[in-house]
Amino acid sequence: MVALGDRLDAVLGTKAAGRLAEVFDMQTVDDLLRHYPRKYSQGMTVRGEDDDPPEEGEHITFVGEIEKADVRWTNRQPRREYLVITLRNRRPKVTATFFNAKYLKKQLVEGTRLMLSGEVRYYKGTMQLTHPDHLVLNSPSGRLGGTKSLKMIAETGRDGAGEFDMSVFERDFFPIYAASAKLQSWDIYACVRQVLNVLDPIPEPLPESFVQQWDLVSEDTALRDIHSAEKEADRELARQRLTVDEAVGLQWALVQRRNGALADSGPPAPFRDDGLAAELGQQLPFELTAGQREVLEVISAELAATKPMHRLLQGEVGSGKTIVSVLAMLQMADAGYQCALLAPTEVLAAQHARSIRDVLGPLAMGGQLGGEEQATRVALLTGSMSPAQKRQVRDEVASGAAGIVIGTHALLQDAVEFHRLGMVVVDEQHRFGVEQRDSLRAKAPEGLTPHLLVMTATPIPRTVALTVYGDLETSTLRELPRGRQPITTTTIFVTEKPQWLARAWQRIGEEVAAGRQAYVVASRIDEDDQTAKAEPAGGNLPPPIPVVTVYDQLRKGPLAGLRLGLMHGRLPAEEKDAVMAAFRAGEVDVLVCTTVIEVGVDVPNATVMVVMDADRFGISQLHQLRGRIGRGSHPSLCLLATNLPEGSKAGERL
Repeated sequence: MVALGDRLDAVLGTKAAGRLAEVFDMQTVDDLLRHYPRKYSQGMTVRGEDDDPPEEGEHITFVGEIEKADVRWTNRQPRREYLVITLRNRRPKVTATFFNAKYLKKQLVEGTRLMLSGEVRYYKGTMQLTHPDHLVLNSPSGRLGGTKSLKMIAETGRDGAGEFDMSVFERDFFPIYAASAKLQSWDIYACVRQVLNVLDPIPEPLPESFVQQWDLVSEDTALRDIHSAEKEADRELARQRLTVDEAVGLQWALVQRRNGALADSGPPAPFRDDGLAAELGQQLPFELTAGQREVLEVISAELAATKPMHRLLQGEVGSGKTIVSVLAMLQMADAGYQCALLAPTEVLAAQHARSIRDVLGPLAMGGQLGGEEQATRVALLTGSMSPAQKRQVRDEVASGAAGIVIGTHALLQDAVEFHRLGMVVVDEQHRFGVEQRDSLRAKAPEGLTPHLLVMTATPIPRTVALTVYGDLETSTLRELPRGRQPITTTTIFVTEKPQWLARAWQRIGEEVAAGRQAYVVASRIDEDDQTAKAEPAGGNLPPPIPVVTVYDQLRKGPLAGLRLGLMHGRLPAEEKDAVMAAFRAGEVDVLVCTTVIEVGVDVPNATVMVVMDADRFGISQLHQLRGRIGRGSHPSLCLLATNLPEGSKAGERL
C-alpha cells in the first residue's frame, strides 16, 4: 500500500512520474493529491443514442460502434494522411477526426466498439470531435488500445470477468485539472485514480476535538472526495476541510517564523534621556497624540530588549506614522546603530528624506557646519542617482557616518554595505515581499538580527493581518493629529449625471481662487499605455482617458487660466522633480497626474482631488490617492468619476 510521503515513481512508474515532475514539480503522492481540480465538468455522463444533442463546446463522452472509417489526405503540401470515423445509429451524425492515421487506421476499423471523449463542434448539423481521447472496447481486428490516460482509468475499473467496467465513465462529472500540452487533464486524473486505489487510510493531523468542533470531514475523506466524489455536497465539504488545512498550515509556518526570529539576538538600544530621541521629542513643534505616545512606549521597550522587534504599524494617511518611526530610529542611533528606511518609490523616498531632515534640523547634520554635537546624518539612495552620487552615499553608509539611510530597492543591492545596521523600517509594506525585507536585514553584523518596523496606510482587515502579517505584532494609530480635517468622498456617475463632473471643475476653480491647490488623476499615460486597457464588465464603454488627454482638455477648457502641471512615470526624473517642486511651492495650481503621486507626496495646501475612471483602480490605490489631500488645516474633497452605472458592481464598490 501507499502513504502520502511515498515517491510517485514507485507508484506510477518512471515515465508518468517523470512528466508530473517535469511539468508541476510533483515528487510525492502528497504533491499529486494536493493538485486539486480547478473545476468540475458537468454533463460528462456517457451519452446514449437517445440523449438530447449537446451544446457546442461541451465536453462529451460517447460509446458506440464505428459505421465507417475513411482515410483521407490533406490538400496542402506536404500532403498528410488523416482518419475520419462515423459512429453507427447516431442522430445527429457523430464523426471524429484523427491526424495520426498511419497508426490508428489499423486499429479504428469498421465494427470497432470504442469510447470517444472530447469537445464537440457542429458543422452542417454534424457533431464533430477533433482528435478526441479514445478507448477501444472491442475490435474485429483484435487490436485493443486507445489514449493512454483513458486506458489507465479503464484498467483500474475492470470487472470480475476482466472486461472494462464502463461504470468508471458513467459519471455526472469529471474533475478538470490545471494541465499543459505535455500533461492533459485526463492524464492527471488517471494518475490520481491509480494512486487513490492503492492509498492507505490517511492519518488525521488535526486534534479530534478540533475536527468535531468545526464539523469537518476527515483528512482522508477530504483528499479522496475532492478528486472523486460524485455529489457536489461532498466535494464542498472536502473543499471546506482542505481550506482549513491551508489556513492552519499558514498559521503554523508563521508561528515557526515568529518563534524562530525570537530565538535570534537583537541589538539592544535602551532609551537615553540625553540622546537624540529625547532631544527631538522636546523640540517638536506639535504635540504627539495619545495613540502615538502609546505606540512609542511599546516600540521603545522592544528596541531596548535583546530580542529583535517584529512590528506592523498601521494607521490612516496623516496619522503620524513617520514621526513615530523617526523617534524609534533615533533611539537606535543613540545606541550606535544605523537604521534603513525602505520605500517603494523614489518620490516617497525623497519625500521621507526631505521631511525627516526638516524635522530633525541640526540633529541631522552630523559632521557638518551648524550640526549638533551628537547629531547623526540622513542619507538618500535611489536608482536614478549618478554613479558618483551613489558611491558617495555608499561610502557614508559603510563608514557609519549616516545613521539613517533612506532608499528604494537600491538599498537591497550587494554593493550597499552597512557599518552597523540595527533597525529596518519598511514603508508601504504591501509593496514588498518578505524576501526583500529579509535581504536588507541580512546586511547587519553577523550574529545580530535587526529590529523590524513595517508601516502601511492601507487598512488591513484583521483576518488579512493574521494571515499575511501573522509573523508581526500589530499596532494601530487611530487618531489624526490635531488640526487635520476629514476628507469627504463622493462618486460621480458621469453618464448619468454629466453636470456633476462640470461642477467638479468649478469646485477646483473655487478652491484655487481661495488660494488652495488640486489633483486630477488618470489611470494611464497615453494611448500606448497598456496598464488600463482591459474593458470592465458593464457594456461597451469608452476606453479610459489618458492623462495627457485630460491635461490638454482641462488647460484648453474648464480649467483654462489656471496653472496646470503634468506628471507621469515616463517623465525624466529631473522633470518630475521640477514639477513636484513647483506644485509644492504653490507655483502650480492643479497637478494632472497618474498614480505616480500615490505615495509620498505631501502638499498640505492641496484640498481637492478628482480621480478619472475611478473604477480602474483598486480600493487600496484609491485609499492611497485620497491620502494626498486632507493633509492640512482645510476640509478636503475627493471626487471619484466613472462611466459605469451606479447599479453596477464597480459603482457599488466606489
